[in-house]
Amino acid sequence: MKSSPPAPKPKPAAPPPRTTLTAVEMGARQREISVSEFFTKNRHLLGFDNPRKALLTCVKEAVDNALDACEEAGILPDVAVKLEAVANGGAAPPPSQATRFRITITDNGPGIVRQQIPPIFAKLLYGSKFHRLRMSRGQQGIGISAAGMYAQLTTGKPVQITSRTGARAPAHYFEVQIDTKKNEPRILEKKQIAWESPRGTQVAMEIEGRYQKGRASVDEYLEQTIIANPHVKLTYVTPEGETKEYPRTYEQLPPSPREIKPHPYGIELGMLLKMAQDTKSHSLSGFLSSDFSRVSPPVAAEICKTAGLSPNARPRDVHGQAAENLYKAIQSTKIMAPPTNCLSPIGERALLAGLYRQIKGEFYTAVTRPPSVYRGNPFVIEAGLAFGRAPEQGEPAQPKKAIPLAEGEDDQDDHELARVIRYANRVPLLYQPSACAVTTAVLDTTWRNYGVAQSRGSLPAGPMVIFVHMASVWVPFTSESKEAIAEYDEIHKEITLALRECGRRLGAFLRRRERAHSEFRRRNIFELYIEEIVQSCNRLKGGRLATAKLKDQLLKMATKITGGGKTDELLGKNGSGPEGLPHSIIVTPEGVEAHGAHARTKA
Repeated sequence: MKSSPPAPKPKPAAPPPRTTLTAVEMGARQREISVSEFFTKNRHLLGFDNPRKALLTCVKEAVDNALDACEEAGILPDVAVKLEAVANGGAAPPPSQATRFRITITDNGPGIVRQQIPPIFAKLLYGSKFHRLRMSRGQQGIGISAAGMYAQLTTGKPVQITSRTGARAPAHYFEVQIDTKKNEPRILEKKQIAWESPRGTQVAMEIEGRYQKGRASVDEYLEQTIIANPHVKLTYVTPEGETKEYPRTYEQLPPSPREIKPHPYGIELGMLLKMAQDTKSHSLSGFLSSDFSRVSPPVAAEICKTAGLSPNARPRDVHGQAAENLYKAIQSTKIMAPPTNCLSPIGERALLAGLYRQIKGEFYTAVTRPPSVYRGNPFVIEAGLAFGRAPEQGEPAQPKKAIPLAEGEDDQDDHELARVIRYANRVPLLYQPSACAVTTAVLDTTWRNYGVAQSRGSLPAGPMVIFVHMASVWVPFTSESKEAIAEYDEIHKEITLALRECGRRLGAFLRRRERAHSEFRRRNIFELYIEEIVQSCNRLKGGRLATAKLKDQLLKMATKITGGGKTDELLGKNGSGPEGLPHSIIVTPEGVEAHGAHARTKA
């Protein structure tokens, strides 16, 4: 029987003909992208990459704006923060399970004029700080409007703003959203209302978020804000309804920073060309001396001579090779560093007050470095340390409640390794520590030299909090979300020098305290036997010896042999504290003493 031949395999279907596009059709698809559209699709760049972080970012941006406004107006800030869990249909859930929150931030600042309210809160890249070279918390004109955009995306609710510029002025109420295609504010409602506050601004928004205590939470952000801003009075109403009061511990406003002009060393060639096109000066020499800081007419003439250009040349006519020669001449000319009155560092006294108020320890110290410069931008680095656990004073402390841990946080972290708290222009940086120049500098510091245990490539071990603050006219953040400081050599060097100074003071304190403890133990041993020696001598003299006098003499000898008053001083038992440790606080069971230039602090 013959087998039938195999069936022929079906031919694969021919691919559909490829559609070709002409350049005209491709060109028709191109269109401008609004900055609001870009950040709507890339909101993680602004710090809204998860609900927990988004809640913190919204609070942070509103609080930063409130503090900036108060300080610029010369007003000691009183800020109220309120978080409320919102029901998403049905009864309001417990805060730990809620997915929607209403954030309300109220300040006692100067208020906002009516015409400026919509663009400030509903237009990205709009603000007064981007073009000014002076220290401020905000830099880009994105923060608070981005928070409103996030609220609009997640809940569809507008941002509600109430503001009044004075007791006799009306209070204006607005509800605004962002038109993301045009990056323009859309006003849903505006009216005058009765408001009890005589002056200030209130911002409220409803967002999707998640509330959890612990590291990188709203609670930690507010606690750290008070450390760097002891002049602020803060009231915080938690989602559970608990009211936390952070009283003002420093009654002085920080010095008001002044605006400066750009320094020639920080200008790149393209920016130099743009400034030359925009200047109002009619001569090259006038342009250099009027549009830059630290460029006097003689220095401007020297730059022109080095570049081979006429001082009377029109700035707009300088381009091409002439512009490159001018740029090289600027870099090769010796020019003074930029002025530093554009900065407002915390200061050692205020920093010690903030550390002592918020962190419990037995030794505190603070360092403010001299101003330095990166890319023509002046900056100041400040560092502080809080070491040890506060000795018991009075009643024994109650056991602390366990704080929930954040994602990825180890339960042993607080007990084994030092904690690093980072700041830029008085604002806490809670995320991306490993990408920050501060963390790199802490890891590169050899803490073993100062008597603190440290494994290779890790943070020092022990009960210690390390504080680092960078104050600058333009902080080089690694992203728009402003969470980490970029690694510039000049910045890394200044942080390292500040940490080493703190470490030296800590090492001196630990070494002296250990020696003092050893001598104090010897003294106690002597005192145990002095009474028996006195009684024995009295028996040998037939009871005729002046025992009180002999005992007093022997006690004086024991004190002298074991270091005398110096031992008491090192242990803080005579109220004068450790010698040679400026800008430091030592805590003992008997009380608290501040040393160096810092005035006495009461517990």
